[in-house]
Amino acid sequence: MDFRQALAAAVFSSVAAGSASAQQSEVVFSYKHWQVSIVEWDDGSVGCVAEVKAPGESFSIWTFPDGAVQLQFYSTGWEFGEGQTADLGVQIDRRAPWSLTGAELYQNSVLFYLPDSTAGGTFVAEVARGNRLYLRSDDGSGVKDYSLAGSSASIGALTDCGAVIAKRTPGNPFN
Repeated sequence: MDFRQALAAAVFSSVAAGSASAQQSEVVFSYKHWQVSIVEWDDGSVGCVAEVKAPGESFSIWTFPDGAVQLQFYSTGWEFGEGQTADLGVQIDRRAPWSLTGAELYQNSVLFYLPDSTAGGTFVAEVARGNRLYLRSDDGSGVKDYSLAGSSASIGALTDCGAVIAKRTPGNPFN
């Protein structure tokens, strides 16, 4: 069984098992500092996430069946509440910084949907090739930084996971 078949089996067994709580996840790939998981919420919706964690914080890339890709920066040290936004910057290694205009600040997370464009794909490719990601405030000052060791293989697994969930049709276990 190749990786994609094993991933599809994990996705469908996770979805078929149902969930007793708000979300249920299963790790489908792990390499260096990264983990890739399939997540199902109690409403039956699913997503895939590639995540690098350190105690009390994480950087995650989410993908959903409709092709949407969302960045999530999480820290137990943040307490944003709801309904706030901020303009932030992200820099990978010494490459040119990216602007996250209107990023959502929600509880302990900064959330940002990547544009459905070449720029979104280029950003994910930079993450896959990078060594370190720096989250910065709008004025360029450092907020957090994250190791990207193992990101290339993990982004590949995330892409495979996203392809599998994009093919899934609710109510049809045969596709």
